[in-house]
Amino acid sequence: MIELIDFSKTYGNKTAVDRVTLTVKQGEIAALLGENGAGKTTILKALCALHKATSGTVRICGKESATEIKEIVGYVPEQPILYDDFTVNEMLFFTGEMRGMREKTLSEAMEKVIADCKLESVINKKIATLSKGFKQRVSFATALIHSPKVLVLDEVTSGLDPAQIKQMRELIKRLSKTKTVLLSTHLMQEVDALAKTVFILKQGKLIAQGSAESIIRETKTTSLEEAFIALNQVAE
Repeated sequence: MIELIDFSKTYGNKTAVDRVTLTVKQGEIAALLGENGAGKTTILKALCALHKATSGTVRICGKESATEIKEIVGYVPEQPILYDDFTVNEMLFFTGEMRGMREKTLSEAMEKVIADCKLESVINKKIATLSKGFKQRVSFATALIHSPKVLVLDEVTSGLDPAQIKQMRELIKRLSKTKTVLLSTHLMQEVDALAKTVFILKQGKLIAQGSAESIIRETKTTSLEEAFIALNQVAE
């Protein structure tokens, strides 16, 4: 389970996120929507213990300490953080070693994420030679190597072609059978295809939450895209 309780984050005089409270239930896929600068990435990084709340609480599966949260969360950023000179195998092994995984456990974990992310055909290829779609799959695999209970995804289909987007959606659906997933996206089709719960941010504030259907109904619109636009206009 993912919980933010009255969460705020400021940078100097700028408030990036202002008193946001939200919950994603265990085994659920939820989507975080907002215009650029709305605070989505700030929230996602806080959920991964990559920075601390200025005020409020971040709780993942009942844990609040940064060390414990990092052990149970996997993070996939918009731009994969990979080493071009490594092969896929080397990248996964290096990631597991950095997490302190022992050789037998790491070997088993690598087999699993290679299968889950369908990387068998590229395990001995250098990262630099891979397509963006395959690089994103490797990024998923590095996030999954320690078998996290929660997966946090930041615009993971950005820049992918339609076929690659379809593959990413299928991967997320498979992973959600055993993990809680929170994703940010600009693609409403992504939300329709994946998310049970939607959170909409505007200038660091949570302005709507619920199922896509309930948000559409409450805004008296006919699609989530129309609802999103209407809510942002009202919030201005």
